Amino acid sequence: MKKIGIRLINSLLTVTLVLGMCACPVLPVYADRTIGEVQESIDNYQELLDSLDEQLNTLADEQDIIQEQMDDLNAEIINVLASIEMKEEEIVSKEQEITNKQLDIEKTQKEYEVAKQTEENQLASMKTQIKLMYEGGRTTWFSLIFNSTSFADMLNKLTYTEEMLSYSDDMLEKYEETKQKVHDLWNKLENEKVELEAQKVELEDQKQELDDYKVYCDNLMAEMKEQSENYDALIAEARAEAKNAKSKLQAEKKELEKLKEEERRRQEEAKRQEALNKTYETTDYTKIVDGATGSEEGKKIAKYGLQYIGNKYVYGGTSLTNGTDCSGFTMRVYEAFGYDLPRTSYAQRSSGREVAYADAQPGDLICYSGHIGIYIGGGYIVHASNSKPYPSGGIKINKATYRKILSVRRIVP
Repeated sequence: MKKIGIRLINSLLTVTLVLGMCACPVLPVYADRTIGEVQESIDNYQELLDSLDEQLNTLADEQDIIQEQMDDLNAEIINVLASIEMKEEEIVSKEQEITNKQLDIEKTQKEYEVAKQTEENQLASMKTQIKLMYEGGRTTWFSLIFNSTSFADMLNKLTYTEEMLSYSDDMLEKYEETKQKVHDLWNKLENEKVELEAQKVELEDQKQELDDYKVYCDNLMAEMKEQSENYDALIAEARAEAKNAKSKLQAEKKELEKLKEEERRRQEEAKRQEALNKTYETTDYTKIVDGATGSEEGKKIAKYGLQYIGNKYVYGGTSLTNGTDCSGFTMRVYEAFGYDLPRTSYAQRSSGREVAYADAQPGDLICYSGHIGIYIGGGYIVHASNSKPYPSGGIKINKATYRKILSVRRIVP
């Protein structure tokens, strides 16, 4: 059984994790940080979280091993306790056997003493008879012979005397035999008692060995519990560090999104300003725009769309240069000025605010069933039409009323 304890203690893992290695680095937060700096901070926190996750997995695996060893040791302790209880019962049983044996010995000893006393009494009686007959009883002896009434009477008396002496001798021999048997039984019981006492001592030694092993197992279990508690503390601290790092990571991601959004807005504003400040080559179409009434921004939007006349139509496309469909065309043109339109013509029909066609200005959206274009003034629109080659298809100019108008939407405030 001790081999199990040795195996367990030899397999214990030593906690070598130093929490200083997994502590979150303090990353300074500066105002006006760049996207690159925030991204680097995010990468650092992500790397830290990955490291903490790996360390937590390692700690959890090592703690599982210790728990498994504790379960094995606990089962071993239960078995030892059962063995100790059995030894205690065996010792109690052996003590009872010894007590019973002692009672048998005492009983036999009394029987021996009675047999011995009976033998001694018989011997004394015989000695008395012999003394009376041979030493102090000469007259009696002669009286026995000469007072006989006949020879036959004398022989009878001699025979009786001989038989009496023979009987006494037989009884004495019987008493001696009984005494010897009792004495032999007494010796046998004494030897058995000595053997029982030796067995009891052996049982007590075995119980003591089990008690010592139980103490050893209890100490080992205490060490394992302490080590498991150490792992609990390490895991708790690592989780706290991971939670802290995750919180900071989320904050940094929000900061990154904020910076990206600000950058996107700056870029859109720059594009918008570029589009607003751009001068366009004067054409018949730009003259139409300039001759119409409306906002300067709306006119810039109309002129921006005009510069892509001739580019091809692509179903599902959104590229002003490589191909676009009708709603992709209007979406990208307005996007250049910082406006975010929906992707489909149906959804764009709900953008901005409704105006009458009679009040249409350059830059307004002219909505048709399943189609959309940009009003440029003078009753014309620029739009991405079917996939036929220009001028029949592609980005081109058409009369605004070439199809039934469903709505006119003003996007520019």
